[in-house]
Amino acid sequence: MKIRWRLRMAAAQREVWSGSDLRRLLAERAGLELSAASISALLTKEPSQIKLSTLMALCTALQCTPNDLLEVDTTPVEQPAPPSRPAVAEPRQAAGDGRRSMPPL
Repeated sequence: MKIRWRLRMAAAQREVWSGSDLRRLLAERAGLELSAASISALLTKEPSQIKLSTLMALCTALQCTPNDLLEVDTTPVEQPAPPSRPAVAEPRQAAGDGRRSMPPL
């Protein structure tokens, strides 16, 4: 499963073209104050985690749903077959005297 962060596209579809525009909307519509660096990171990078309160504030500011900000690919991922283990040969016995020809494993 893969998740794509689509904040930049969702903002552009609502004619929000800059981080400062998004920052202003977050403050006005959702009451959330984020630093310019935080806004820039949200717009340019895929976050590894996001607070639900921040996600809700983004949805409020852009008047969208979480589905507009996150694209989830639920295609099953094929797992590689485990490598086959070679058969272990049994140690050979020396003929007649009962001693092993090889040390024990």
